[in-house]
Amino acid sequence: MKILIVEDDSETLSFIKKGFEQDGNLVDAATNGEDGLLMATTSDYDVIILDRMLPRIDGLSVVRTLRANDNNTPILILSAMSEVDQRVEGLEAGCDDYLVKPFAYSELKARTIILSRRRDSRITSNEITVGKLKLDQRKRQVFLGGSEVILKPREFKLLEYLMLHSGQVVTRTMLLEHVWDYHFDPQTNIIDVHISRLRTKIDRSQSDSMIETVRGAGYRIVG
Repeated sequence: MKILIVEDDSETLSFIKKGFEQDGNLVDAATNGEDGLLMATTSDYDVIILDRMLPRIDGLSVVRTLRANDNNTPILILSAMSEVDQRVEGLEAGCDDYLVKPFAYSELKARTIILSRRRDSRITSNEITVGKLKLDQRKRQVFLGGSEVILKPREFKLLEYLMLHSGQVVTRTMLLEHVWDYHFDPQTNIIDVHISRLRTKIDRSQSDSMIETVRGAGYRIVG
C-alpha cells in the first residue's frame, strides 16, 4: 500500500510510519494540514491517515476539501477527540473511519487494510488516457494509437505520474519524491535522462512532443 500520514505529533508519526514501513508499505508523511492537503492532491494514495487537530488547516477541513474536489481516497481520522458527536462529525465530513487515541498499531493496521480493499472495489477502470496515449495501470501496459510502447519500470512510473496529472505542471521535486520515492539532490539530471527516454518512445517527432518542458517549473503532459 501507499499511505499518507498527516500527524503533527512527532512521536506518534514516527511510531505509525515505522510500523507501516516495516510491513512493506510506502509511506509519505506531513506534519500539518496544509502540506497534507497538497500531498493528497498531487499523489495517489491507497489510504490517508489523518489527525484531526492539525496546524494551518485542521483535519476535517482537509477531508471536506478533498471530498469537494471528488477525491475519494479512503480517509481514517486518528484523534483524541472521542465523544460520540465528535466521531459523528468526522464521519459526516467525509472520512471513512474514525479511530480514537490512544490506539493499538494492530488495530490501525487492520482498519487501514480494510479501507484499502474498499478502495480497490471502487475502482471501475484502470486506464488513463491522454490524447492517443493509453496507460493500463493493472496490466502495466502503454499503448500509443493502438501500438504497444515498451517501457522500463521507472519509465512507466514516471509516465503514469505525468498522466495522472495531465495538463498540470509537475515540478522536479514532485517527481523526485513520488516517482523515485527519495529526496534526491534537486540538481540531479536523473529526471532529464528519463524524460528524454520517454520522449523517444512516445513522441512521433521531436517537434511535436507530448511532454512539455515548462522552463523554471517542471514538466507537463498534454494530448
